[in-house]
Amino acid sequence: MKVFLFLLFLLSTYSYAQSSGHDHKEKSQGDHHHGMHDNDHHGGMMHGGHKLDPTTLKQFFEPLPASIIDENKHAALIGLGKKLYLDPRLSINDKISCSSCHQLDNFGVDSQPTSPGHEGKRGGRNSPTTLNAALHIAQFWDGRAKNVEEQALGPILNPIEMGMPSEAAVIEKLKKIDEYKAMFAEAFKGEQDPIQYKNIGVAIGAFERTLLTPSRFDDFLKGDEKALNDTEKKGLQKFIQMGCVTCHNGVAIGGNSFKKIGMVEPYDTKDLGRYEITGLETDKKVFKVPSLRNIAKTGPYFHDGSVATLDEAIREMAEHQLGRKVGPGFVDDVKAFLGSLTGKGKE
Repeated sequence: MKVFLFLLFLLSTYSYAQSSGHDHKEKSQGDHHHGMHDNDHHGGMMHGGHKLDPTTLKQFFEPLPASIIDENKHAALIGLGKKLYLDPRLSINDKISCSSCHQLDNFGVDSQPTSPGHEGKRGGRNSPTTLNAALHIAQFWDGRAKNVEEQALGPILNPIEMGMPSEAAVIEKLKKIDEYKAMFAEAFKGEQDPIQYKNIGVAIGAFERTLLTPSRFDDFLKGDEKALNDTEKKGLQKFIQMGCVTCHNGVAIGGNSFKKIGMVEPYDTKDLGRYEITGLETDKKVFKVPSLRNIAKTGPYFHDGSVATLDEAIREMAEHQLGRKVGPGFVDDVKAFLGSLTGKGKE
């Protein structure tokens, strides 16, 4: 059934692109097509005059919900989670917190290819943003955690990251802090012994569920035609027609599927991705598709943090995932659209 739905989705994407009546020479000829036709697109019009109408957009995208957690009902839990998220005392040397790698004032990232842990050693993968992460199908690049609550517990015990030796050591540390005694008791009323390791993840996860960043693109999806300028609309058109939406779709514009990096043109990486979790041959070099929300602010890119700029990331994705060579025109327009995914007030 899943295979059938996926094929149906691909067919709908292809059919929509073909309905424009254009042969898409830009896919193979890069700037030649762009230079000839860039000035022919206006407003929300597709090639051949087809509008980016609500029905079409709903095929691929969904605006952010207003909330995914009752912030009033869970105020104590969320407050505890935020404090834990920011607290370096969860690390062996009292220097590394969740926010060290996932900075709230920097779009949930540290802007480094890979992040240094408690001894300065670096992990092998880029630290993805925590903003909107609760909307993803799973957590970590390889999807080994099912949700943000489970993910939050991993780095604390990771020997390279926060370096705590055991769950018991973490609990012992927290129980010596009077403020946490009160906060855990308030957040987990009715539990005889609320300071438990699993509750750390529950609290941090609750806080991360508040980290939604509505953007101008959400306003556009809700019917505000003026939320995007003409260049951004043109970039959205190209994003759809090129087939980027095959992977980057849904409420998070990604984050909801796993794909092999280098689906068409091989991508050079020694990281086997999801294969290390499942052991399935088909999962070699398979990673969770990243969300594109706030993507203009969360570089460097890819699982290894090896791509420094968004321009390069767009070119490489077109080549490795779609088998297309694209020129500066395509890159500029799609980059403009991606800029509309930055949270409002943070642009």
